[in-house]
Amino acid sequence: MKIGIILETKEFEKAWNAFRFAATSRKSGHDVQVFLMGEAVECENLTHEKYDVAGQLRAFIGVGGTILACGTCLKSRQMNDTEACPLSTMVDCVKMVEWADKVITF
Repeated sequence: MKIGIILETKEFEKAWNAFRFAATSRKSGHDVQVFLMGEAVECENLTHEKYDVAGQLRAFIGVGGTILACGTCLKSRQMNDTEACPLSTMVDCVKMVEWADKVITF
């Protein structure tokens, strides 16, 4: 199955669970893409003593997951894209939704 995940929060536990779900889905053989929108573009740098969002993001990438990051959201925070979170557009988000069999939002 192709699973698209739209993540719109940097709330530690929700973002952590989103990436845990994404990594588990990949490990189960599904194709998974995550689109970071709004404050979620900050997830690559989120660490917490209990909810290591950045660690789960890296684990997802480590099992072959794909992350896209809203370019407008990055720019509004004076952030640059990274290899892990490449600059993407709303068109890329639409394409992910069209590609996916299921779309989940966190």
